[in-house]
Amino acid sequence: MKRIFFLFFSVFFLGSSSLFSFQREYLRSSSGATLELTYRALEPGEVILVSLKDASSAEEVTLWFQGKDYPLKKDSANLESFAFIGLDLGTEPGMHMMKVLVMEEEGTWEYIQKEIPIAVKEFPERTLWVDERFVTPPPWARERIKIEAEILTYIYGVYTPRWLGEGEFILPTADDVAPNFGERRIFNNNPRSPHSGVDISSPYGTSVKASNSGKVVLAKELYFAGQTVIIDHGLGLFTHYLHLSSLRVKRGEWVKKGAVIGEVGATGRVTGPHLHWGIRLLGARVDPFSLLSLSWEE
Repeated sequence: MKRIFFLFFSVFFLGSSSLFSFQREYLRSSSGATLELTYRALEPGEVILVSLKDASSAEEVTLWFQGKDYPLKKDSANLESFAFIGLDLGTEPGMHMMKVLVMEEEGTWEYIQKEIPIAVKEFPERTLWVDERFVTPPPWARERIKIEAEILTYIYGVYTPRWLGEGEFILPTADDVAPNFGERRIFNNNPRSPHSGVDISSPYGTSVKASNSGKVVLAKELYFAGQTVIIDHGLGLFTHYLHLSSLRVKRGEWVKKGAVIGEVGATGRVTGPHLHWGIRLLGARVDPFSLLSLSWEE
């Protein structure tokens, strides 16, 4: 037997328009299930945290958005009570439909649709000059680049169904951070892909820490990224740390939040020593600052 209801919601705003202010939106079904949506902004490159705050009589809640599904269950050994939705850097502005299915214990269900307005966001442009081999790779490097791209696609396609992190994320170094996510890059007068992370200006050899707990799924040198570490935090969320001078971890190793995983360097396609810190969320390229903005209870 089914029942169809409208989902009632309320919105309130917290903080100012700073990098770390956020908004909360509560979605409540007539059966008592309550979803909390927390986000910094509804723009390309942002993260939406969806938390199931009150399951009441709900057996399971499933959310669908942009072709991906997010099953939620409060206090369950099989499902997490929260999920992260990534609005990719290339997300088209406009209305995007969110669908929610609330399954109740007695077998009835409620189905809801809600439009999520994604705003236009303009990203700056920057011209950089690097070693020409990182703009027009020599023939011997092209096969390596292709293989490394396939490896990264495979890694970011793996889904760990449980959350491996511990609380909020932290900055991997405490130095000057450039809010240059999404910056349109022109290398040696050649347009390239937008900048999909943020750069942290740190002295050569500065310790780099894991921004949250998880499993190291890659620790090696890549052609463009240089010495690289990628950590799987579960629920499709990965952090990566590029251009390191040395690595302190190995693939398959479990690390705690704050553990040293390498040192700042200038390997790969760089103009000088710095750390590139980025996030992939179910394949979406999102701004790390949007993740630092979030707070939740596990």
